[in-house]
Amino acid sequence: MRRISAQYIFTMAGRLLRRGVVTVAADGTVTAVEDTGGNLTESAGTEFYNGIIIPGLINCHAHLELSHMRGVIHGGGGLGEFVEAVRTKREASQEEVMAAAAKADKEMYAEGIAACGDISNNSLTAEIKRQSAIRYLTFAEVFGTDPSVADTRMSNAMKVMNVLSASNLPVHITPHSLYSISPALWKMIEEQIRPDSVISVHFLESDDERKMTSLHAERALELSRLAAHILLVHNTVITPDEASAVASAGNTWFCLCPSSNMHISGIMPPAAMLREITDRIVAGTDSLASTTSLSMISELRLLQVAAPHIPLEELIRWGTLNGARALKMDNTLGSIEPGKKPGLLLIEPVDLVNMRLLPESRVSRLL
Repeated sequence: MRRISAQYIFTMAGRLLRRGVVTVAADGTVTAVEDTGGNLTESAGTEFYNGIIIPGLINCHAHLELSHMRGVIHGGGGLGEFVEAVRTKREASQEEVMAAAAKADKEMYAEGIAACGDISNNSLTAEIKRQSAIRYLTFAEVFGTDPSVADTRMSNAMKVMNVLSASNLPVHITPHSLYSISPALWKMIEEQIRPDSVISVHFLESDDERKMTSLHAERALELSRLAAHILLVHNTVITPDEASAVASAGNTWFCLCPSSNMHISGIMPPAAMLREITDRIVAGTDSLASTTSLSMISELRLLQVAAPHIPLEELIRWGTLNGARALKMDNTLGSIEPGKKPGLLLIEPVDLVNMRLLPESRVSRLL
């Protein structure tokens, strides 16, 4: 049993606690949360930290299998150039792919990530996920505009799904995007979506993408009617009208990956606009092909710089409880409350007067 306190605790289950105390069992389960009203008395056995404590972070968008591409693709070329570079430069030996993925998995854990929504085009990372301390939800990705390859592409995705399912790892079939799917393949994907499915779609990442189809909102709403949750990833060029339309479904989550967007196109996602429309916002790191590190705190810091009026507690909510809800893992993760096992992270140093992350703010695991 451990009693842990800090200057502030962001429980995500109520108001901010000043010098509150969290009691956790040996297995990491929270057994009690005490509001001291800021009047913490010295007590033997109570650990005190001069920073803020938050639940484990939830990375809603990653590509673990692309981790071997760290530093391979130069930034600033736009989405089309990036996609082409991934297509032509991703080939590597299984050993290289798996070694880089295993290293990335450990990096994410060290960065306080408790769960991850991961895009997969193959099953190479299945064993890494099975052994990981991170809880994964895998999206078996499908794409292809040529109808003649629809059967092959869906067959490959089903193989990925079967391998992960055999390891008792949750997995869902998902389309890569709304512009990269032939009508034949789209129909096959729809047949695989169940009422309890979670799907993740790259969405309005560039103006070029908008030119490829004019039916973004309509297609997103169509998917939302089939699945439990739909994550729309990137949203870099989304308009207020489009955001309002897809948010109206009630089960849509907007995933922001600012470091990736800045690397690829130099454009920040419109976080300030989106929060005026919805509170269902989450964050992700994307892959090491388009970012230098798998740090959720770095992603939240970028959003803070872009929209300084957004309170830190709200940004932390995007990276914790909202992410857990979007991935349907909030039964155990995302908030610090009795019965849950969210992990506890310490962020320091922090500007505790203005309640803001600093350029040097880092996260460390307390459990």
